[in-house]
Amino acid sequence: MLMYRKSGTAIAIIAVIFLGLAAPGTAQQLAKRLILKDGSYQLVSKYEIKGERVRYMSAERGEWEELPKSLVDWAATEKYEKDRAAGVPSPEAAALDKELEADKKAEEARNPHVSPGLQLPDEGGVILLDTFDSQPQLVELLQSGGEVNSNIKGNIFRAAINPIASAKQTVELTGTHSKVQSHVTLPSIYVNADRQDQANGEAKTTDPELPYDRFKMVRMQVKGDKRIVGDIKIAIYGKVSQEQKLVPTHAEKMMGGWVKVTPVEALTPGEYAVVEMLGKEGMNLYVWDFGVNPSAAANPTAWKPDPSAVKPVSDQPAELKKR
Repeated sequence: MLMYRKSGTAIAIIAVIFLGLAAPGTAQQLAKRLILKDGSYQLVSKYEIKGERVRYMSAERGEWEELPKSLVDWAATEKYEKDRAAGVPSPEAAALDKELEADKKAEEARNPHVSPGLQLPDEGGVILLDTFDSQPQLVELLQSGGEVNSNIKGNIFRAAINPIASAKQTVELTGTHSKVQSHVTLPSIYVNADRQDQANGEAKTTDPELPYDRFKMVRMQVKGDKRIVGDIKIAIYGKVSQEQKLVPTHAEKMMGGWVKVTPVEALTPGEYAVVEMLGKEGMNLYVWDFGVNPSAAANPTAWKPDPSAVKPVSDQPAELKKR
């Protein structure tokens, strides 16, 4: 998935370029500046001093104009010309660079980079950091609806278990393999489900008291043409309990509302899922499934690194690089 973002700074840059093309751009690019003592300036293609007045050709209007010599800050005008000749950025360029850097930091705070050239998406989601053919890649995990015995479902984003009159039920996914396969046995998974709900037009329904580390990994058991996420047991007095084969994981809170979930130990090849524990409500029936198979084919929907952000690696020996 390719994402293109527009910011106020980017729009401003486009506007400047457009205006530069619409106006006599070449003349203005070559123009000098008569910097005035009040901090403003006049763009001029040439000027001459006549007594107490300065006569100049306006680069903006293409006409000869005059102003009192005493209004010009000659020291600042001379410094600007020296800086321009030496390639020193103008104050406007420096201010623009500063604004771009601030925008970059704000975007990084909202959507952290998890590897060179790989940034988490603005709309949130559940994202697997994989490595295929020695290249780090991001793969989005999609929600799969778990079936309770037959077909009891709820809201796609927050479907808590609602058992019927049965002593034991199983939460199942159709199919024996997930469409997404991790080629590494210690995958990192980045979760921002609340932002994903909002991006899909859903109101935030998560209990604010639920902990950030409510996202867990489970090892699924393959039976026939289904994968078993877990069992639901109902006591005779109505109490509901759940049993899943939880994988020991570590959850790390990140910027922008993201949570990084990683297994404590390497995962054995098989089928897994990220599940959301909803406290007293139980478990979200809609899980994010994935498999672990180092020899699997490439994930067709993987997001690859931005080439401009990845430094090329030389295959020359270190001793040759120094020469």
